[in-house]
Amino acid sequence: MIQVKVFRYLMWPFLLVAVALSSCRHNNAADPATGRKKIVTTTSLIKDAVLNITGNRVEVISLMGPGVDPHLYKATQGDLDKLLHADLIVYNGLHLEGKMSEVLEKLSHRKPVYAMASNLPDSLLRRVPGFENTFDPHIWFDVKLWSMAVSNLAEYLQEWDEQNAQHYKSNAAAYAAQLDSLHHWVIRSVDSIPPAQRVLITAHDAFGYFGRAYQAEVRGLQGISTLSEFGLRDITGLADFILSRKIKAVFVETSVPEKSIRALLDGCRQRGWNVQLGGSLYSDALGAEGTPEGTYIGMVKANVRTIVRALK
Repeated sequence: MIQVKVFRYLMWPFLLVAVALSSCRHNNAADPATGRKKIVTTTSLIKDAVLNITGNRVEVISLMGPGVDPHLYKATQGDLDKLLHADLIVYNGLHLEGKMSEVLEKLSHRKPVYAMASNLPDSLLRRVPGFENTFDPHIWFDVKLWSMAVSNLAEYLQEWDEQNAQHYKSNAAAYAAQLDSLHHWVIRSVDSIPPAQRVLITAHDAFGYFGRAYQAEVRGLQGISTLSEFGLRDITGLADFILSRKIKAVFVETSVPEKSIRALLDGCRQRGWNVQLGGSLYSDALGAEGTPEGTYIGMVKANVRTIVRALK
C-alpha cells in the first residue's frame, strides 16, 4: 500500500518531465499505419462529441471510460503515451480534469490542445460560490450550452483538418439539430414534474447547469468536485431540507460511490421520513459503449426519464 501511494505521488512530476523532454508530433500529419489522424479526449462525453463531428475520418480515443470520475482520475504512463502520440487532444477544461490540467498545459506548447469550455462566454458559466474566478465545469448538463461548445469544437476541427472541413461542417449541422430537439424534449419532460417536487438531490453538485436550464432546484451533498469532503453537518443540513420540503427521492451517480447518499437516506429515515432512492444518474461519464446511455443523447434521456419517474 505504501509503495502504491509513493508511486502515485511521484507519477505527476514524472509525467510533466516526460512531456517536457518528449519530441511530440505536432505537424498534423495522418498516422501512416492507418491513414487517419488521432484525437485523444479525456472523457467519454467529449469522445462522443468528436465522433459526431468527425465520423470515421479520424481515430478517437478516450482516456476515461464509463463510470470514471474525472475529478479524481490519475493519469497512467499508458495515458501519457496516448497523449504524446495524439495529433490533437480535446479536454473539458474548467479544472474538471484536476491535476491532469498541468500535463495538458505543457503539451499545448508542442501540439494542438483544445478545451471544450474555452470559447464559452463567462456570462453563461456558473460561478462557484466562495471561489473567485472559478466556474462549474459540468457544462454538458445544459444541452443548449453543450451544443454551443460542440459547435465551437466543430469550427476548430474544420480549421485543424481542412481536408475534411466540409464533412465536419455537415455532420456538425445535423448533430446540432438533434441537440436542439433534445433540449426541447428535456424542457417538456421536466415541466411534467409539479414545480414543488422539482428538486434534484445528488451525491455532488454536478447538476447546477441542468437546474438553471430546466427550472429545477438542485442540491448536492458534496461540492462541485468530488475531491471535497462531506461530513455529519452536510448530511444533517440536507436531511433537514428534505424533511422540510417532503422530497420524495434522491439520486446516486454512476461515477460517485453510493456511501454519501446511503448515509443521507439513513439520516432521513431515522427522523421518520422514508425518502426513496430515485435511481442512478450519469454525471461525469457516459454509460457503456454500445448502449443507448453510451452516447450523450442517450445519457441525457436516461437521466431525465429517471428523474421524472422518481419525482413526478
